[in-house]
Amino acid sequence: MKKSRGAKSLPKVRPNPVPPKSEAPNTHQKALEVNLDPSKYGVFAEIGAGQEVARWFFRVGGAAGTIAKTISAYDMTVSDAIYGHSDRYVSRTRLQSMLDHEYQLLLKRLGKKRGASVKFFVFANTVAARSYVHPENAHGWLGIRFQAEPRAKPSEIIIHARLNDRENVQQQEALGILGVNLVHGAIYRHKQPKELIASLLDGLTTERLRVNAIEFSGPAFRDVDNRLMTLQLVQQNLAGAAMFTADGEVVEVSEVLYKKPILVERGSFHPITNVTIDMLECAQSQFVQEREVGGEELVVLMEMTLNNLTDHGEIAHRDFLDRVDMLRTLGKTVLISNYGTYHRLAGYLFRYSKRRVALVMGVPSLMQIFDEKYYADLDGGILESFGRLFKNDLKLYVYPFRPSRNQPLVTAKNLQVAPHLKDLYAYLLRNRSIESIRGYREEYLPVFSRDVLAKLRAGQAGWEKMVPPPVARMIKGRKLLGYRDTRSSGDKILKEKSRPLPQSRGPARKVRKRG
Repeated sequence: MKKSRGAKSLPKVRPNPVPPKSEAPNTHQKALEVNLDPSKYGVFAEIGAGQEVARWFFRVGGAAGTIAKTISAYDMTVSDAIYGHSDRYVSRTRLQSMLDHEYQLLLKRLGKKRGASVKFFVFANTVAARSYVHPENAHGWLGIRFQAEPRAKPSEIIIHARLNDRENVQQQEALGILGVNLVHGAIYRHKQPKELIASLLDGLTTERLRVNAIEFSGPAFRDVDNRLMTLQLVQQNLAGAAMFTADGEVVEVSEVLYKKPILVERGSFHPITNVTIDMLECAQSQFVQEREVGGEELVVLMEMTLNNLTDHGEIAHRDFLDRVDMLRTLGKTVLISNYGTYHRLAGYLFRYSKRRVALVMGVPSLMQIFDEKYYADLDGGILESFGRLFKNDLKLYVYPFRPSRNQPLVTAKNLQVAPHLKDLYAYLLRNRSIESIRGYREEYLPVFSRDVLAKLRAGQAGWEKMVPPPVARMIKGRKLLGYRDTRSSGDKILKEKSRPLPQSRGPARKVRKRG
C-alpha cells in the first residue's frame, strides 16, 4: 500500500479517479441530442437548487420537441398541495411522489393524443444545496420515469447525490450536468446499465459530486440486480461506499446512520464463520454497555472492501452475490466500500453520525493498524492516521488470536508492537480506545475462513460445524463457493458401477486417479 512521493518542490496532483471520456458527448451535445429526438416527450419537476436541468434543455435550443412542462414547487405549502405532505422534503419519498404525480398527469393529458408515437418521461429532483442556513451536507435525490417504447409500462432510475462544491452556484451547475447525464443515459443507455452509471459523471469529477445510491426498476431493467449496480458505484469510484439492507433494498447511507451509534465488522465473509458472528455478538454486548450508547438504536454493518472482493485483480460478481446472500440470511446490512485503511472508513462514518462508532476486528487486523508502511502516503504518518481514526472516541473491539494450538493466545492486552510505538499503544489501552473482547467462545478460536473454504471445496466433512447453520444450509442447498458433496458423488459412482461394463470403465478410472 506504499505510495511513492514526488519531488518536494512539485505540488501534489490528485488525478480524477473517473476521468471524463474524450469520446463522450459534452452536456450541450447530450441535451441537444435529446431535444432533436422526436420519439420522446416529457416533464421536468425540480425543487431546490434552481431549475438547472430544465435550463440546459432550454438553453441548447429545440426544447419544444422535448419539454411538455416544467414546474418548481419551492414553497412547502404549495409542494404539499401538489404532491402530498412529506416529513422530509429532500427525501426519496418526496421524489417518488413527484414522479408518481407528474407521470400520471402527463399520461392523462397527452396519452391519447401522442401516446402511440412518443415515449413519455418525467424527470424530477428534490435538492438541498449549500445556503446560509445549511452550509453543509448539500445533497439531493434525482429520478427519471420513462417508457422504453411507446405505450410501454414505465421503468425508473433513482439516484442520490452529494454536492461537494463550496459555492451554491457551482453546486447548481453540477446538479444540472448530472441531471442531463441521467436523462440522456435513461433514454439512450438503459440497455447498458454499467455504461449508464459511468456516464453520470461525464463533465464532472468526484471532487465535485458523488453518487452514493442508485436503483433501477421496471421492465427495461428486469434482468438488473441492484446489488451489482451498487457495487458498480464503488468500483467506478462514483461513491466511496454504498449500502443495501438484508432484503436487497438499496438505501442512502445517511438515512440509515444519521445520529445513531454504529458498530462495523470488516471482513471478506468467504464464508461467514462462527468466529465472524461470535466477534460481532461479543463486541455488541460490550458496546451497548457504553454510557453514550445504552438505550440507543444501534446500527450494525458488515463491511466488505473492494480488496476483500478482489481475486487476481478481478471481482467475480457471482461470488460477490453469494457472500451477500449469506449475510442476508443472517439479517445483516451490507456496506461496500473502497476505504482500504481504517482511518478512511472512520472518516466516512463520522460524516453521517456524531455518535459513538466502534470497529470489530481480530488481532491480525490490529497488528496491521500498527504497521507504519500503510501510512507512507500521509504527511503525518501513523500519528495522522490515528488522529483521524480515534477522534470522536472511536473504539476498537479486538478478538483474540491463537496462531496454532501450541502457541500462546494473543489478545489486545498482550500484543507486542514496535518498541517506539509501545507508549502510544499503552495510551490507547488505558483510555479504552482499544479493548479486548470478553466472553468469546474458546472452541471457535481454531476456526479460520480459509480452512472452511478449503474443506467445503474438497468435500471434506466437518466444515458445517464451523459456520452458522443457516449459512451451511445455503451453501449446501445452492452449492455456493465451489461446494462439493462427496456423498452425492459416491452415490453417482455406485449407480454407474451397476451399469453394463463398457459404460462403467471411464468413470471408475477417474475415481481411482483422484484417490
